[in-house]
Amino acid sequence: MKIPFSKFEGTGNDFIIIDKRALLWEPTTAEVAAHCDRHYGIGADGLILLSDKPGFDFDMKYYNSDGRESTLCGNGGRCMVAMAAKLGLIKEKALFHAMDGMHEARILNRDGNIFEIRLKMNDSGLNKLFDDGYFIHTGSPHFIRFVDDVRVINVFSEGKAIRYEDRFAPDGVNVDFVTWHPDYLDIRTYERGVENETLSCGTGATAAALAAAIRHPVNSGNYKIKTTGGNLKISFHQSGKMFTDIWLEGPASFVFSGEIHIK
Repeated sequence: MKIPFSKFEGTGNDFIIIDKRALLWEPTTAEVAAHCDRHYGIGADGLILLSDKPGFDFDMKYYNSDGRESTLCGNGGRCMVAMAAKLGLIKEKALFHAMDGMHEARILNRDGNIFEIRLKMNDSGLNKLFDDGYFIHTGSPHFIRFVDDVRVINVFSEGKAIRYEDRFAPDGVNVDFVTWHPDYLDIRTYERGVENETLSCGTGATAAALAAAIRHPVNSGNYKIKTTGGNLKISFHQSGKMFTDIWLEGPASFVFSGEIHIK
């Protein structure tokens, strides 16, 4: 069986996206991991299925590159909106369903295969304050640690150690190292499920902005986020340690398409 796929990336966070509306196929954990493998497969941080969902433009089902179904992916959500636009399912706005519920999105600009997209995140807040960082769930769980210079941190070794700590058992946590600047945040992320540093993480960027606002309270905020793979923007309204009207903005680009051959 041949299954068409498209490859998208959002600030270097890359995904295999499959239009599953006419397919009965369900990928196994091994199949997802094999397709995401960067040496023997297509290569990606995750695989996403686009399906029909009554009352919504589409449904998003996300798998990490280890093959396991996971929680919300912010960059992946923007890429899904771009995919839906290429398929003609939407024009300028989208309403879709993901594991953590309903999401709105808006296409701000399109230049060929490059889209600028705003994705509305669900309301969030501080889940727990630790002596060494902040635990915030933005569709996926994140531990945010502020450091003097994120560029000298060994994200793989330090992130991996925190990801498996008992305090985040049994599912573990994504780990974000953040350096605060007056006009932007510099962030690097170790992602569970990928089990490595990724070039960008949308839910991590969102969690970092909320943590920064808790450290430096504002009523409404706009943070520019610098990731290794590119720049994002986060906006929100703040009331103490709770946040509403959270939007993640950034690019989503079509890379290439092809076919997966399933026996």
